[in-house]
Amino acid sequence: MEHISYKQRDCRDQEKIGEFLTAARIGIVGIGGDAYPYAVPVNYVWHQGSVYFHGMGSGKKVRLLAENPAVSFTVYREDSTVTDPVPCKADTAYFSVMLFGEAAKVTDMGEAAGVLQKILDKYTPGFYKQEMSARMVEKYRSSMDGNGVAVYRLTPVHLTAKENAAV
Repeated sequence: MEHISYKQRDCRDQEKIGEFLTAARIGIVGIGGDAYPYAVPVNYVWHQGSVYFHGMGSGKKVRLLAENPAVSFTVYREDSTVTDPVPCKADTAYFSVMLFGEAAKVTDMGEAAGVLQKILDKYTPGFYKQEMSARMVEKYRSSMDGNGVAVYRLTPVHLTAKENAAV
């Protein structure tokens, strides 16, 4: 894999990267597509060095991930626009992380339930009183397609982070 060529913006602070991935709310999964690459925004959690995301048990994302498990995953935050009297020096203050690896469908219902609970805790904290269980995940069927939920794990084989903390 290529490394970041703009060395001044290369961030290697693993604690900062982990905190960012934990706090950010949306990531973009890049998947090899049919005629074009398919980049889709997803809710996710960063847990034990992996990104987990989910979706319906059918559809384009599920089909493409089965055919092309090699993915990229991008998370970014735009902080501000940096102006300058010289137009070519205008810029953006930001933080971004890109992960690369294979998305694997989680088949262990206990792992899937634990991850789905973390997703609930992140996006709807305190809303549900009952904890997610493996039995719940196993028995659930979508009214849209009749399938169970699809949970994916991406453990990065390569990760890059860039930061422009310009004021």
